[in-house]
Amino acid sequence: MTATGAAPAEFVLRGRHVLTMTGDGSGGDRHLRDGAVAVTGGRIAAVGPYEQTAARFPELPVVGDGSGIVTPGFVSAHGHFSEGLVTGIGETHTLWEWFVHVVEPIEPVLDAEMAYVGTLLKATEMALSGITTTADMFCFAPRAGEPVTPGVVRALDEVGLRGDVSFGAADSVNPRPLEVVLGEHAALAAAAAAARRCRFRVGLATIPSSGDELVAATRDLLGQTPRLHVHLHEIREELTASRTTRGATSVELAERWGLLDGETVAAHCVWVEEDDIAAFARRGVAVAHCPVSNMILASGVLPLARLRREGITVALGVDGAASNDSQDMLETMKVAALLQKVERLSARALTAPDVLRMATIEGARALGVDSEVGSLEVGKQADLVFFAEASPSLALVHDPYQAIVYCARPRDVAGVWVAGERIVADARPLTVDVDALLPRARELAVKLATDAGLDSELSAIPRASGRAATP
Repeated sequence: MTATGAAPAEFVLRGRHVLTMTGDGSGGDRHLRDGAVAVTGGRIAAVGPYEQTAARFPELPVVGDGSGIVTPGFVSAHGHFSEGLVTGIGETHTLWEWFVHVVEPIEPVLDAEMAYVGTLLKATEMALSGITTTADMFCFAPRAGEPVTPGVVRALDEVGLRGDVSFGAADSVNPRPLEVVLGEHAALAAAAAAARRCRFRVGLATIPSSGDELVAATRDLLGQTPRLHVHLHEIREELTASRTTRGATSVELAERWGLLDGETVAAHCVWVEEDDIAAFARRGVAVAHCPVSNMILASGVLPLARLRREGITVALGVDGAASNDSQDMLETMKVAALLQKVERLSARALTAPDVLRMATIEGARALGVDSEVGSLEVGKQADLVFFAEASPSLALVHDPYQAIVYCARPRDVAGVWVAGERIVADARPLTVDVDALLPRARELAVKLATDAGLDSELSAIPRASGRAATP
């Protein structure tokens, strides 16, 4: 199901607008008109005016005719490939109900092939919207002797994306022996260490879904790998559950237990109070904002302005393939801006440059990789997105920031490069054979929906006799 992708190339990428995202967000972001990015050895060798850059690298081929917009690759700071085969289910549920009716039934029946195929499918969708780095938390109930999460790493390597990968450990609903949980962490860490572009992060689904033994084991893991991916205060019911069972909120408990002492990415954080915000600022916690899933599941609105006033890094996440349903960063950017504007009744609540920073350099900063990706600077990895002015949506670029955030669609993505390797050309994936992927994804989705007992039209489709070969 994979096609051969282009090897890392050396070239000059030219655009009418090059948005480097190298400023401080106060209006100083570098915007080059008729600019270019030179790429050699998978890294950025130069960023500057086109004529000057082309003269420095006369031997390199030029991509682009002087039109279009160039940006850094987008970073999704939170998501779940474990939902890759169950999109479009449970639209009328709030989050707590959605857990019961969608997530909890699939967790015991997910397997390695489903992880691999679901990730191939949804990572390809991400790439088509310009995502080059994604932070994933794969949530499932592990089984002894059958690691599942390495399938995520295998698929990300084939698509060509960078992955910040974690296993969302929990033990309240589908309990498993601690050694099985730790084995899944170890298998994922080993797979990431051997991968081209993946890095392991310790994962914990939520504080209320984690018993004391699991929390203690997670703290021990953080002593070896001081990076944590966790959900915090996504809905009000989480605060109630934590206070009822343990006498404090999830944020209070996480800080008390030392879970916030390393590099922490906290997803959602919709229901945070002043003490929580102070803890985030004190511990350097980064927040992954997922506006689309927060709206679909009626969770609430992130107090973005309050977090930003305290200097807290806030990135964007597309969230899970079922809690959001789309894996489109362009949609996420637009919704993020609109949600803040309508919630605060202010057209200035979140501007297009602000939200583009959240999708690029702030996302990289949240994951601790801003020295390598997130902006167009000499020496950084050549993770690039090129938007063509070739459709009605981008025919008229009055302001390139607004054009990307409010107007652009995946059909406008003319090129995506990761470390100089082109993985998308003219809104078409180069590293995955989609025609071969779709039938296998549908077959596995039928199996998953049937085995999990989901309320799905797919579960009524007769399953194929025999088992198709693993791709």
